[in-house]
Amino acid sequence: MTRAIGSHHSARAGTTTWLTPPEIIDALGGWQSFDLDPCAAPNPRPWPTARRMNAIEDGDGLRLEWDGRVWLNGPYGAELVDWLAKLGDHGQGTALMFARTETEMFQRQVWERASGLLFLEGRLFFHYPDGTRAKANGGAPSVLAAYGQEDMDRLAAAAIEGAFVPLRFARFVAIAGLDLSWSEIMREWIRRQEGSVSVSDAYRFFARHPKISNNPNWRAKVRQKIAQVGRRLGHDQYVAA
Repeated sequence: MTRAIGSHHSARAGTTTWLTPPEIIDALGGWQSFDLDPCAAPNPRPWPTARRMNAIEDGDGLRLEWDGRVWLNGPYGAELVDWLAKLGDHGQGTALMFARTETEMFQRQVWERASGLLFLEGRLFFHYPDGTRAKANGGAPSVLAAYGQEDMDRLAAAAIEGAFVPLRFARFVAIAGLDLSWSEIMREWIRRQEGSVSVSDAYRFFARHPKISNNPNWRAKVRQKIAQVGRRLGHDQYVAA
């Protein structure tokens, strides 16, 4: 194997392909929530990663016009910097990469430009092109980097084990921490959810929220406000765990 596990192919990187674990895509809102994967696996694909998927046979994804929310699991070599630079310019999407935090690429394109990071617990097991899970893990720790408010919020609330690091607080989070009431904050959060409202998701999100500062009973407040605000918004059902 001449390229690091986890690398995709591109016009310059050959055809080595390692697929994103489907549970990662699901935890970030599902493939339907992503508008474009500019560096997708070639057909046949065992699962989708975005509504529009551009593989090497479709052309160079770097030359595409990127629209909407982007999913990026790009090549894991030196050329990844070009993909991250384009995602930073685009400003809406999430990238999966190795957590090479000491590199100039990470310093310039991630620390300085991303909105938030989720450093994954353990090491990912990528998948072969036929969907089979690789026997060995990726060989290095991975990180998800969110660009833009929506992707930062989704990353903060994702049911993925790891450590979330906010780099640019989402506008409504920053304002809510200063001015808004608990009911107003919870109303905004619930409106952003799809389907049933999970208390565990709320815990995960509000654990990093400035509103809980110096409040040891914040979990009880979260449960209370989910029940109250959820009923008003028509979310009568919510998951207790």
